[in-house]
Amino acid sequence: MGSFAQIAIGRESWGANHNVARHRHDRAYVAVILSGGYEECGSRGRFCVGAGDVLLHDRFDAHLNRFQKKGAQILNLVVAAPATGFDIGHVDDPDAIARTAERCPADAGAALREQLAAETRAPEDWPDRLARDLLEIPQCRLDDWARKHGLAAETVSRGFGKVFGITPASFRLEARARRALRMIAGSDASLASIAAAGGFADQAHMTRAICALTGATPGAWRRSNPFKTAGVKAV
Repeated sequence: MGSFAQIAIGRESWGANHNVARHRHDRAYVAVILSGGYEECGSRGRFCVGAGDVLLHDRFDAHLNRFQKKGAQILNLVVAAPATGFDIGHVDDPDAIARTAERCPADAGAALREQLAAETRAPEDWPDRLARDLLEIPQCRLDDWARKHGLAAETVSRGFGKVFGITPASFRLEARARRALRMIAGSDASLASIAAAGGFADQAHMTRAICALTGATPGAWRRSNPFKTAGVKAV
């Protein structure tokens, strides 16, 4: 696993037609688009965003960005998650949040939560639908998915990689690792049962995936969560 990318807290500007390669952050943060627009392809799927849109990133999410003809101005905030289940939201007055952030970042987080409304965007084409299915179905088999949608396996791998900068198999493995990490931190289930429920071949397979994602073992995450002294039960 390579080093994590730093988050540029506050305002940042990106020029027209600029591409940012896939990267990963080790902190959760929120990106408020102030002007312009871009395409983000990452751990939550693909989103085409413009002024007023808000992208919510969990810890260890990865993404790439493709900026459009006007580039974009973005406000990055490290704040507590405003809502559960959000991938993308919208605010009516992003400039007000930016002005508040210049005075007090903590107040900007409160201003964001007051304005933020959830948005849902339907998948646009088959790479988007595949990303959604890989996120929602840990046991999703790529060969079966390709057959069901009338595509060759090679087309699926090549086309998905062109959009997301990662193979569908690697995307699926990262999705499983993030899901397992949430279960480790949020339950007292045994690591073996979490591995089975998460679609891993075995606990060792899960351990390698979580280490690659986070740099720490499932055991280390289990020792750091509030369930570490609780009895173990099945998922």
